[in-house]
Parts: sequence; structure tokens; C-alpha cells
Amino acid sequence: MRLLLIEDDMQLAAGLIQALRSEGFAVDHLSSGRQGLSALLARQADMAILDLGLPDMDGIEILKQARQQRLGIPILVLTARDSMADKIKGLDLGADDYLAKPFDVPELLARIRVIARRLGTSDDSCIAIGTVTLDTLAHKVLVEQQPLALSRREYMLAKALIENAGRIQSREQLESHLYEWGDEVASNAVEVHVHHLRKKLPAGFIQTIRGVGYTVNK
Repeated sequence: MRLLLIEDDMQLAAGLIQALRSEGFAVDHLSSGRQGLSALLARQADMAILDLGLPDMDGIEILKQARQQRLGIPILVLTARDSMADKIKGLDLGADDYLAKPFDVPELLARIRVIARRLGTSDDSCIAIGTVTLDTLAHKVLVEQQPLALSRREYMLAKALIENAGRIQSREQLESHLYEWGDEVASNAVEVHVHHLRKKLPAGFIQTIRGVGYTVNK
């Protein structure tokens, strides 16, 4: 899952980026509200974490404009505004969740996982396809109940394919799961990761749809 973090507190942002990446998320960060709104409307993220107290544009206005443009991605609001009226206003304008500062990072991660499960093909944290099981809470892929030794990007690739089982994922879609803004991406990067991942999964588990992308059958 690719997350867009819109937060002007650089110290907080650095800590969140580290925590989110350790959970297997790709994270893009912006500190400007206007840039954040433009990035949201470009629809390149799967989910956004939005601070309301931004210096150049109020987060409530960003939320309002995003929903007016029928932006459907989940938006989790972070804010020091912890009154009930503020929470109700944020939720009414289209926030999917609302977390007041200061907060515990494990709670934020748990809320993100809940939203992530809503976006997947299953509401369960474990998805089994044949002898292969994806455990999103443990961040593991297992074959016949034995965990595989995967790199971070191999795990993210497996997760993207398994959560979208039965749907073809193009190379561009998979790149968006594996890489962040500014990353140098070789033209054959996805193919290389698929090649290495295939060696660790049962034969034929990942199907190539020539000229289109890759898929995992349900």
C-alpha cells in the first residue's frame, strides 16, 4: 500500500515514515498543504494521512476539496484539535478516521491496518490461496505453513498480488506498491522482483498475462 503523509512537523514526520516503512508501507511525504492537495487529486496514493494544522492551507479545506472532487481514497486525519466538534466536522467532511495528537504510533498503525483491510479483497488479516498464506499482521508469506525469507519489496509484491487475486496488476500498478517518489526504478525492476519471488512460491502461482501484467488466481 502506498501512503501519502501530509505533515509539516518534520520531526514527527520522520518518526512516522520510519514506523510506516517498517510495517511494509511505501510512504511519500509532503509538508505543504497545497502540494498535498495536488498529490491527492493526482490519485497516486492508496491512502492519505493528513495533518489539519498546515502552514499554507488548512487541512479541513484540503479534506473538503478532495471530497468535492469525488476522491475516494481513505483519509486519516491527525490533529491537535481534539474537541468533539472538530472530530464531528472532520468525519462529516469525509475523513475515514480521526486521531488526536499526541498519539501512540502503535494505535496509528492499528487504525491504518483496519483501513488497509477494507481496501483488500478480504476482511481477514490472513488470506490463503492453495498452500500459500499471506499474513498481513505478521508481515509474512507462508507456504505450507512455513514462512518464506522475503525482502521488503518481495513481500510487498506478494501482498499486492494476493490481495488482488483474480485481478490483473499492471507493471505500473505494481511499481506504485513497491517504490516511492524519487526512487530510481529500472525498466525491468518489477520483472526482476517477480522472477525472484517465483523461485520461492509454488510453480505457476504467479501468472504472466503477456503485454498486460501479472495475476494470482483465486
